[in-house]
Amino acid sequence: MASQTPFLSISLALVAFLVFITVSADPDMLQDLCVADLSSGIKVNGFPCKDAANVTSLDFFSQGIANPGLTNNTFGALVTGANVMTIPGLNTLGVSLARIDYAPGGLNPPHTHPRATEVVYVLEGTLDVGFLTTANKLIAQSLKKGDVFAFPKGLVHFQKNNGRVPASVVAAFNSQLPGTQSLGATLFGSTPPVPDSILAQAFQTSPGTVKHIKTKFQPKK
Repeated sequence: MASQTPFLSISLALVAFLVFITVSADPDMLQDLCVADLSSGIKVNGFPCKDAANVTSLDFFSQGIANPGLTNNTFGALVTGANVMTIPGLNTLGVSLARIDYAPGGLNPPHTHPRATEVVYVLEGTLDVGFLTTANKLIAQSLKKGDVFAFPKGLVHFQKNNGRVPASVVAAFNSQLPGTQSLGATLFGSTPPVPDSILAQAFQTSPGTVKHIKTKFQPKK
C-alpha cells in the first residue's frame, strides 16, 4: 500500500497540472496581427484576417471619438464606438473604446454588455451611475471629472447626467466588440416583437399598456 502512495501523489499532481494548463491556456493571438476583413463572407468567431500585404496604419487608427457626439435624441445621450467595426486592427486584440456624451438630463438607459466588463473615465461633467447584481442589489455612485467606475461584465447598468452642463466619458472594454443590449429597446422594440401577453405578465401590467410602450420604440419614419 505504501508503495502506491508516491504513484498516487504523482498522478494527482499530473491531473492538477493538466487542469491548470487547460484553464490557464493562453488566449492570446497566435500571430502579430489579424486585421479584420470586414467585407469577407466567411463567418467565424470574430473576423477573418485581411491579407497582411494590404495592412496599413489606417487599420489601427481612428479619430471617431475625438469630438463630442450629437445628443439631440430621445435619451439625450450618444455612444460613439471605437471597436473592431471602426478600427479593424483591433480584431483578436480583445480591447475597444467608446465615447459617451450626455446632454444635461441625458440618460444612457439600462443596458448590458454580454461580452465585456466596462470601465469609464469621466472627461467632463458629473454623472450618477449604477449597476444591478443578480441578487437585485443596486451599486450606485456619483461621479465627477477625473473619476473612474467599473461595470462588471453582463450586469445591467446605466449612466445619468443630472447636472446642468453636458458630460462625457471614455469607456474601455475587454472585448473587440462588447455588444450592447438596451433593455427597453430589446424587450419593446424587437423584430419580430415579443408577444404583448408575455410582457404584460412579466411586468404585471395590461396588454394595452404594453402596446403603448412599444410605440415609443418603433423606428422613426
